[in-house]
Amino acid sequence: MSEIGGQPNRIEKNTRIKGDIVSEADFRIDGKLDGNVKTSGKVVIGKGGYIHGKVECVNADIEGSFNGELLVSDLLSLKSSAVIEGTVQVTKLAVEPGATFNASCSMKGKGGTSQPSAGGMKTEAAAGNPAGRVKAS
Repeated sequence: MSEIGGQPNRIEKNTRIKGDIVSEADFRIDGKLDGNVKTSGKVVIGKGGYIHGKVECVNADIEGSFNGELLVSDLLSLKSSAVIEGTVQVTKLAVEPGATFNASCSMKGKGGTSQPSAGGMKTEAAAGNPAGRVKAS
C-alpha cells in the first residue's frame, strides 16, 4: 500500500465502526465496518476484517469478508480466505483457489463497457482454470 503522509489509514482488529469513510489514501480494515468506503487509493480487508456496505476504490485486496456493493476501477484480488457476497463491478479480477465468490459480477472491458459474468459459484468453478484467475478481455 502506498503511504500518504507517512501512514496508511487503518481500522485495527477488535475495532467496530458504523458510518461512512472518504479518503484519498489507502485504507486497511482488520476490524469491522458497517458503512461505506470511498477512496482514490487501495482498500485492503485483512483476514479478520469485515465490511458490510459499499466500497468504491481503484484497487482492492481481500482476505476477509465483504457483503454489499464493490466497485473497483482496476484490480480486485481475492485471497484464498476471502468471502464475497453481493454485487461486484471490476476491470480486472484475480482469484486464488479456495476463495468464496457468491456475487453477481460485471467486468468492464478496455472500452469501459460492462460484460456480465457468472456469480454465485465457488472460485474454482467461476475461474474455470486451475490457477483460479479470471481476466477481462
